Amino acid sequence: MSGKFKNFGLITLGMIAGIAGSMQFDALAQKNAGSPLPVEELRQLADVFGLIKSDYVESVEDKKLLTEAISGMVASLDPHSAYLDKKAFKELREGTQGKFVGLGIEVGMEDGYVKVISPIEDSPAYKAGLKAGDLITRLDSTPVKGMTLDEAVKKMRGEPNTKITLTVARKDEDKPLVITIIRQEIRVQSVKSKVVEPGYAWLRVSQFQEPTVDDMAKKISAIYAQDPNLKGLVLDLRNDPGGVLPGAIGVSAAFLPKDAVIVSTNGQLPDSKQTFYARREYYGSRAIGDPLAKLPDSIKKVKMVVLVNAGSASASEIVAGALQDYKRAAIMGTQTFGKGSVQTIRQLSADTAIKLTTARYYTPNGRSIQARGIVPDLMVDEYADGDGLNGMRLHEADLTKHLSNDKDKAAEVKAKVDELEEAQRLAALEKKRKPLEFGSKEDFQLAQALNYLKGLPVQLSKAKVESKKESTINDKPGKKDGDKK
Repeated sequence: MSGKFKNFGLITLGMIAGIAGSMQFDALAQKNAGSPLPVEELRQLADVFGLIKSDYVESVEDKKLLTEAISGMVASLDPHSAYLDKKAFKELREGTQGKFVGLGIEVGMEDGYVKVISPIEDSPAYKAGLKAGDLITRLDSTPVKGMTLDEAVKKMRGEPNTKITLTVARKDEDKPLVITIIRQEIRVQSVKSKVVEPGYAWLRVSQFQEPTVDDMAKKISAIYAQDPNLKGLVLDLRNDPGGVLPGAIGVSAAFLPKDAVIVSTNGQLPDSKQTFYARREYYGSRAIGDPLAKLPDSIKKVKMVVLVNAGSASASEIVAGALQDYKRAAIMGTQTFGKGSVQTIRQLSADTAIKLTTARYYTPNGRSIQARGIVPDLMVDEYADGDGLNGMRLHEADLTKHLSNDKDKAAEVKAKVDELEEAQRLAALEKKRKPLEFGSKEDFQLAQALNYLKGLPVQLSKAKVESKKESTINDKPGKKDGDKK
């Protein structure tokens, strides 16, 4: 029996080695040309494969075992790397186009459970009352504990008009919440705008998708058509979980000089060491022409505030970081999520791929966003009497196995301590509040942004103000240290 098993293991080892050799990692293979394969570890993998095939209580398909091995290997790296099977790969491509069938939430993993980073505006999840920071413990009757993030996302996706019941733990609730949501095709309108009052406009980007730059250009043109004498603009990136990089570059380029550095990346491979500029080739879609070419010149000079919060992640942090470094806008709100890593799609077959973290993002001044985020110039609470939901939101630094900040490893620890202190104070406040509608008359942060644009006093965050013994500020943009690159 042992001889038979040994032969089986050797055959399996050869099969696994063959599969590994067929994967499309040419650049990595060149980089590690002198490094031998870890034969002993591969032999152990083959032995485990053989034991499962021979001894497990019931038969398991080879494809399932190997697929799960790949999935587990990739998922062990960090919260954002994942194996994409046929369904997941299809959904990823649909999502960048602004549509998918599901609940409408940005999620991560924490302690083996699914944690809501941000619900997408107007989605089924948003309307059902899911909040950032909620911990999903069951999907229908299935415990989430033990699932990978990819498995949980698959279960939350499905056909339109089908139901799923979530069991949710919320910090300020004594008992779990049971929330039933009907899956729908999520068509995210990534850009909204309106003239709030004469001379002042609000432009919101809720997610960065392929059509975002074109949609934004149309919205800005519409704003100027309605009010040619624009004095101030609020760019709202709160709860924007990110999206495609060209969208972030294009949104930044609309407000910055041509050829300005928007963001740079750095990783192991040569193609991960790149610098991206405010040029059409970095943000233009397949359509002919530059979507930003017809924007009025004054859009690059109009006084600006960028609103951010703990739900602002990835691409939205790139935009906020670029505008902050060039002192083009005052960043207002609360500290952003801190997802400053690049995920690259490496296709394995016609319909499968892996999403692999390949680099870190850096602002034009070389600041790393990863696990720290963007710290606003003006810390302003979500509500007049306290920060509300933002004080309880998780950040990248809270996620298990998160990539560290290579520029400032101490910063992510301090940010986490500050958040935990605030969460205790604000839990009772949040329990009594209804979800905030961004851009409404009740939007306190928007009101403070308009005050700033008009040169009026701004009510700063109570937590920050108490240490400074002051309650208002009437500051001007451009007082940050740092030279542009």
